[in-house]
Amino acid sequence: MPARMSSTPAKFAGMVILLGLASASVAQTGTNSAMGSNNATGKATSGSISSADRKFMEKAAAGGLAEVQLGQMAAQKATADDVKKFGQRMVDDHSKANDQLKQIATSKGVNLPTEVDSSTRREMDKLSKLQGAAFDREYMKHMVSDHKKDVSEFKSEARKAKDGDVKQFASTTLPTLEEHLTLAQSAQKAANGEPRASSTPTGAARKTGS
Repeated sequence: MPARMSSTPAKFAGMVILLGLASASVAQTGTNSAMGSNNATGKATSGSISSADRKFMEKAAAGGLAEVQLGQMAAQKATADDVKKFGQRMVDDHSKANDQLKQIATSKGVNLPTEVDSSTRREMDKLSKLQGAAFDREYMKHMVSDHKKDVSEFKSEARKAKDGDVKQFASTTLPTLEEHLTLAQSAQKAANGEPRASSTPTGAARKTGS
């Protein structure tokens, strides 16, 4: 009897140890699993993006959508050839930039807007009621103003962005936006019927002065 009584506690103690080891193993597995999940999705969490970078991405995406949709209107409705060509350039360039920004946003778990904002909708409504030269003037006026803001914002983000991918996007897109602004200012002059700087022949000016 004493031998049996001593063996029972020993067996019980062994079971407790085994259960403890099993629990520890399950806990460790759960921890590893959770860590693995976090590592796998670490790139897809917007928490790694600063609020300023996220805001820039969202604003740039909304602006890009606006440029494409307004550009489509201009390519169809504009009267001046320069304005029509500018509109198509907006569609082509901003579609590419939008795709690049989407890829960055997807890799970082940032949700970008898929529709234009209320301000753009009001501008589109205004433009839809205009025809001919009136459309050209209003569209180019908006484009010059809009691209001045874009250039300023992209310059700032190219300097201050904390995320490397966002900084590179801002830096590489900036020269295109600066070119857009120059083109917009030139097309605005055409829409307003203003002569271009190169429209007066240098030879004619010399003859007049002589």
